[in-house]
Amino acid sequence: MYLQSTLFIIIIAVIIDVIFGELPAKIHPVVWMGKVIDFFREYLINYRSKISGIILTFMAVMIFTLATYVLLHLSAFNYILYILVSSIILSTTFAIKVLLTSAESMKNDIDHNIKKARKSMSYLVSRNTMELNEEDLVSATIETLTENITDSIIAPLFYAFIFGVLGAVVYRVINTLDAMVGYKTPEKIKIGWFPAKLDDVLNFMPARITGVLIVIAAAFLRLNWKNAYKIMSRDARKPDSPNSGFSMAAAAGALDIKLEKIDYYEIGDELSPLTTDKITEAVLLSKITVLLFILAASVLFGIFTALI
Repeated sequence: MYLQSTLFIIIIAVIIDVIFGELPAKIHPVVWMGKVIDFFREYLINYRSKISGIILTFMAVMIFTLATYVLLHLSAFNYILYILVSSIILSTTFAIKVLLTSAESMKNDIDHNIKKARKSMSYLVSRNTMELNEEDLVSATIETLTENITDSIIAPLFYAFIFGVLGAVVYRVINTLDAMVGYKTPEKIKIGWFPAKLDDVLNFMPARITGVLIVIAAAFLRLNWKNAYKIMSRDARKPDSPNSGFSMAAAAGALDIKLEKIDYYEIGDELSPLTTDKITEAVLLSKITVLLFILAASVLFGIFTALI
């Protein structure tokens, strides 16, 4: 029943997310992940050792893996209930609707109220946004969108196809840990080392798959797919992260634009101006990329299921 149900659960979860978006914060598992991580971090961070990050990761993964297993087990007495519970839990591990609508909202803010756009962007990126001009804001929006295609959508679905709902939950715990403690600051460099390295390992394949799919999506949309491949090959490793540059570089090449985080990296060539229309193109490119992944993964999963 497990293998036959997995694809059904993934498709329903995607539909739930696309239609309804995120669960309320009070019951959202990722919010609870953040609270649990914060609770244990308060104690473990004082040890100033990489072991503290290993313990934090182990405890967070065990708590949410066990909680998910119990919920799935309790619902298993009824097949329809099991599918529904599994789909809802899985839908909380990725964020298709939120990611795409956030980019669309940023475009609207940049077009109509640049001060509001700067404020909105400050919630999405770590850099100072108060002095950013329109081009800077467009670049930051596309960077945020395309970077997060991997860890907010493709990666959790990738692990759901391989390991089911529990695989996606484990990925989301580790990615949340990286987002909360994976910084090279004096306070977090020890406790964040293990979660950050583990997140890099887990994102290695999804990041590269996403980059390739963006190139293919660009070809479907009659964008500059050749340049997408060229820029991905040339610039994907410019950011500090070993994974985030693949989707950003492929998208920059497809859109004929240069993405820049001042004093950190420049990705792509400035063949076209950075207007807000590029955000619209990036959103469409992202939608096709996600659709291609779901279709390709579903076909491969179906073939694998038929063979065993």
